Amino acid sequence: MTQSLSAHGIRIDFSPLGGVLQHMEVTDEGATIAPLHRAPWSASEVPAGAPPHQAWLAGDFLAAPFGPSADGLHGHPANGGWRVVPAMPGTLRAVLDRAVQGATVIKELSVQDGHPFVYQRHLFIGGTGSLPVANHAMVALPNGGRLSFSRKRWWETLAEPLETSHGRSRLAYPRRAEDAADFPAADGSTVNLHRYPWGDAHEDFVAGIEDPASRLGWTAVVRPAEGDLFLSLRNPAQLPMTMLWHSNGGRDHAPWNGRHKGCLGVEEGAALSMLGLSSRETPDPLTAAGQPGQMTLDPQGTVDIRHVIGAIRWPSGQSVAGVMLEGDLLTVTGDWGAERTLPLRGGWLGIGMPGAQKPKPALDLDL
Repeated sequence: MTQSLSAHGIRIDFSPLGGVLQHMEVTDEGATIAPLHRAPWSASEVPAGAPPHQAWLAGDFLAAPFGPSADGLHGHPANGGWRVVPAMPGTLRAVLDRAVQGATVIKELSVQDGHPFVYQRHLFIGGTGSLPVANHAMVALPNGGRLSFSRKRWWETLAEPLETSHGRSRLAYPRRAEDAADFPAADGSTVNLHRYPWGDAHEDFVAGIEDPASRLGWTAVVRPAEGDLFLSLRNPAQLPMTMLWHSNGGRDHAPWNGRHKGCLGVEEGAALSMLGLSSRETPDPLTAAGQPGQMTLDPQGTVDIRHVIGAIRWPSGQSVAGVMLEGDLLTVTGDWGAERTLPLRGGWLGIGMPGAQKPKPALDLDL
């Protein structure tokens, strides 16, 4: 059963099936902003054998492991059940019904009066080994969008296109390029990744690797026609990759049937295996730069992944030129001078703390 969580100016809906943050609604400057995407089909249209999460594809969820796995695409957190348990006011807490590599997984979503953000964290208690992980937010872009990012070292596609026989991809695979505005296309031309869509009726996936010098990792998706923008914030020392899933009518098979359009996945994570060239190199370029290519579990402790998403009014439609965090204030600046200063829990992402955080245990939980 879907549960809601709200504070002044923000409301979210959570589904324990797949652990999905299904809906986020922000009230800002008199406007209501609901930027998250929902697939246009019903569960009955999903064929047998498809990943279970396709039946409820919407919003944002945890992928662990990110990519193909024995528990279906994006692992049991995306395809299994979560049990909501008691939590402090302003917080929704849920426990995954099955361990991931021996780890108990806890999801926490919290909101705060006057903050246009959802604060997400996933705790992995115990477990062994490492695995690729990512949050999987999907932004609705029916009228196109302008994308901006914190500084990236390079951009890279998968080893093979997402679709080869029952659809189309616009980008070249596997390829790597430093300039997001000039990424190689399948037809020999180039694509500007800062402008959505990249092509009509195409399905694509590309990842940007953070500059190790970045203090705050951010992705901004401006929706000019709607007059707003979506923000995704992370600690780049923990999640060094921004992965973009461009889904715009490029899949012809069920349940997609060419109708899944205007969706941009903004998937922040650590998933070296998704890089078609870098994953084959020894040493790989993330490890060589001291960046995690996966999340490593702690058999005797807790690993904590944190991520913030939100939305604000942005009537100018300007592309975002910068996002700066100072104390408990986040300043978003447009490329022609637009500016918003927003309240944010400044220390919550653990900026400046290397690697995955191990927060002070408040783990006297009734699970």
